[in-house]
Amino acid sequence: MKALDRFIQNRRMAQVRPYLPPGSRVLDIGCADGALFRRIPGLGDYVGLDSALVEPVDRPHFRLIRGTFPDALPSHEPFDAITLLAVIEHIPPDQLARLARECAAHLKPGGHLLITVPSARVDRILDLLRFLRLIDGMALEEHHGFSAGRTPAIFAGLGVDLVKHTHFQLGLNNLFVFRRRVSP
Repeated sequence: MKALDRFIQNRRMAQVRPYLPPGSRVLDIGCADGALFRRIPGLGDYVGLDSALVEPVDRPHFRLIRGTFPDALPSHEPFDAITLLAVIEHIPPDQLARLARECAAHLKPGGHLLITVPSARVDRILDLLRFLRLIDGMALEEHHGFSAGRTPAIFAGLGVDLVKHTHFQLGLNNLFVFRRRVSP
């Protein structure tokens, strides 16, 4: 991963940090090398899933698992937060509904689902940066033309409410924060 890739990744993590208080049990879908755990100190149990993970890690409070969500998840114990940082645009359209249902099912009441999605024009910019060898541009070829504006509709009716949508990185990236409803 090049320096610019890491910078972009760090900006995404900075956006979700306020929703990950100390002691949080976090599921990081598409975790890469587990950088979120290292970048945000004080997290409780961290489980990272990534189908491209080179080597699994199993330490106290820190697990990296090779595989896809939810199939590779070792237990059904719910999480305080689930993150999908620059992941949803990599999911084939016919798998988005299942992803949304499973995220809602694995989130504790009151927990947060934290999603970053690049704006549509980002792919062209990233292609240029990759051509110039300024970034590695992790798995750009896997993007499915996902429009960030579709994100709320995918999670509608699943017991999670959109509490924040904002743009960052000069409007090139989106943060969606959903909160699981607490039963009355």
